[in-house]
Amino acid sequence: MRVDLFDFELPPERIALRPASPRDAARMLVVDAGGSMHDRIVRDLPSLLRAGDCLVFNDTRVIPAQLEGRRGDARIGVTLHKRLGPRDWQVFMRNTRRVREGDVIDFAAGVQAQAGPRDEDGGMAIRFLGDEPVEILLERAGQMPLPPYIASKRATDAKDRDDYQTMFARDPGAVAAPTAALHFTPELIAALHAAGIGHETLTLHVGAGTFLPVKADNTDDHRMHAEWGRIDAATAERLNAVRARGSRLIAVGTTSLRLLESAAGEDGLIRPFEDETRIFITPGYRFRAVDGLMTNFHLPRSTLFMLVSALMGLERMQAVYGHAIENGYRFYSYGDSSLLLP
Repeated sequence: MRVDLFDFELPPERIALRPASPRDAARMLVVDAGGSMHDRIVRDLPSLLRAGDCLVFNDTRVIPAQLEGRRGDARIGVTLHKRLGPRDWQVFMRNTRRVREGDVIDFAAGVQAQAGPRDEDGGMAIRFLGDEPVEILLERAGQMPLPPYIASKRATDAKDRDDYQTMFARDPGAVAAPTAALHFTPELIAALHAAGIGHETLTLHVGAGTFLPVKADNTDDHRMHAEWGRIDAATAERLNAVRARGSRLIAVGTTSLRLLESAAGEDGLIRPFEDETRIFITPGYRFRAVDGLMTNFHLPRSTLFMLVSALMGLERMQAVYGHAIENGYRFYSYGDSSLLLP
């Protein structure tokens, strides 16, 4: 399909720079199978789902993956993208022309890394020097990797350490948050459980590639970034049991949806999964594993807007986004939510 079909105009003031407070007070646009739209808030979720339904969350934990350093007189910006080994990471680098393989980059607090080879995705490998675990080095020298559309408008601060982390964050490795789950609070989860609505977790370490623009003119020519995910056997069994009894799996976030669909067979059964996925979902895709999606509002021409268009239909999602823009919904990572029920 032509990528320009997924374009739309978003007024800059619709981009959220801070999350709603409290988190579950964010607005939520509910879209049903008939295309009807209802303006609600996230806290209404228990009354919008059915007893027996199951929400599926991503329990990845965002690491402080943004680093500022120097190589000689050159300022070098690094965003970790994908872990390659105990001390090795694939990164996206700012001012990469000033760095050659073998150069040492000096970051804050005495943290150093050596540049490795470039890769086919437009990034570079680096190896952190020294004996301390990389996790400790990142806590000392790194910042939370806010998306470019926020970081270009304000500086990262201490508040983002909490704001850009979900209540489910457990397994460190993401360099971007699974933002649909940012809206959840312990009180909301308790209310969902009281309504008979369960939840499960899986792990997909979100990479910085999620923010890369689609540069191709046609979706067939786009190379999707790889991300590592895991669904264990016990979780897969419980997820399959939900659908076997006639209830619904509602993915919370496109990351959860992409991993569920990667793990599902043609028969719709979810298998244990531990691998990278490059799944790219566009209109025409036949969904196997999910019955709905809760997700924030995405960038124009992005793979994520293509995904929600595959789930609900492109014309319908164009109308949904038009309604959201006209009615003051806040967009992107710290923005409001939608509940899509095809």
